[in-house]
Amino acid sequence: MSEFFTVRTPAEAHGLLHQHFAATVRTEHIATADALDRVLAQTITSPQDLPNFVRSTVDGYAVNAADTYGASPGLPAWLTVVGEVPMGQSSTIELHIGDAALVHTGGMLPLGATAVVMVENTQMVDAQSIEVLKPVAAGENLVQIGEDVRTGEPVLAPGRAIRPQDIGALLALGITEITVAQPPRVAILSTGDEVVPPAQAPQPGQVRDINSYTLAALTRRAGGEPILGGIAPDDRAALDEMARQALAQADMLVLSAGSSVSYRDMSVEIIDGLGQPGVLVHGVSVRPGKPTIVAVCNGKPVFGLPGNPVSAMVIFDLLVAPTIQQMLGALTAPQKQVQARLARNVASAAGREDYVQVRLEQRENELWAVPVFGKSNLIYTLVHAQGCIKIPLDAGGIYENEWVTVFLY
Repeated sequence: MSEFFTVRTPAEAHGLLHQHFAATVRTEHIATADALDRVLAQTITSPQDLPNFVRSTVDGYAVNAADTYGASPGLPAWLTVVGEVPMGQSSTIELHIGDAALVHTGGMLPLGATAVVMVENTQMVDAQSIEVLKPVAAGENLVQIGEDVRTGEPVLAPGRAIRPQDIGALLALGITEITVAQPPRVAILSTGDEVVPPAQAPQPGQVRDINSYTLAALTRRAGGEPILGGIAPDDRAALDEMARQALAQADMLVLSAGSSVSYRDMSVEIIDGLGQPGVLVHGVSVRPGKPTIVAVCNGKPVFGLPGNPVSAMVIFDLLVAPTIQQMLGALTAPQKQVQARLARNVASAAGREDYVQVRLEQRENELWAVPVFGKSNLIYTLVHAQGCIKIPLDAGGIYENEWVTVFLY
């Protein structure tokens, strides 16, 4: 392999990856109640009208609307109360001219009624009579049959991440099981003689492995299933064996560290030997994260991320997370973002995208993005940040007071 980067733009890196990798969505059948944040893998149509009976939206009296026309506090409409509609049961009451029936929110409308008068717009005369102080129109305070959804109407499409309200909507239709995408298995392998497990006290020159666990959390957030492969030493044979084992049990491999151009960094050669076509990109024009490896090995995507945690997180969001979403068949959801004024000048070099960590401050009536500067190997740069801003490829920087888009973590 060459000792020098052939740097690609992020768009070129995405294009090469998609050119050589065609995702296959695997599916499984699960209980709807357990489907939060899972990606739907079927088209769901409504098996019934919802609601399937005319129901009241308020507590009040079911009436024939025409009996209330012209009613006012000074000249109320006098109606006879003929009964109460029981909740959860079909109404056996039938209204005639001048009749009313007590009904509760969600209750079924009795036969002969065309509207519901809110209880606060009535007053009791005696046990069998009320005065209506305000008229209602036909259909007022009612939900009609099929007003929410009609039989055969599409309700949810494939690629949608299931939200709490989606679960409620499906169960309201009696849909208790759905087909969803299986989470792609993402093997995560840290490398380096200096890296030790978090529970181990590091000796001089050593650091705890934080990337494995940060990347695992990011994998879960993206919809994947992380598989921690451990820490590979700076030994070619050991790294090669561990990488092959990790890739064999997963759908994707993510290596952390070992992507820089150095005689100690063997990741690019190891990755290139894992399968065809091998390494597609070594070097992406972003900061932080330039020494990134993108590969496809025998139909599986492989990424070599820089060891610095800020770089690893930026590249994961830029390249790995979209690939996981592709393997889920997920529709691209807009990243949460806010607009803010930049609190100070931020410089950038032409020819690369810069991702700058920021925290947010409310100053009087405006939101400000305050840069959190720190080297890419400092994890607390990310801890103190609430999001990041992107400086485009050839922008050369952003001036203080300019409005920027903050992509929230």
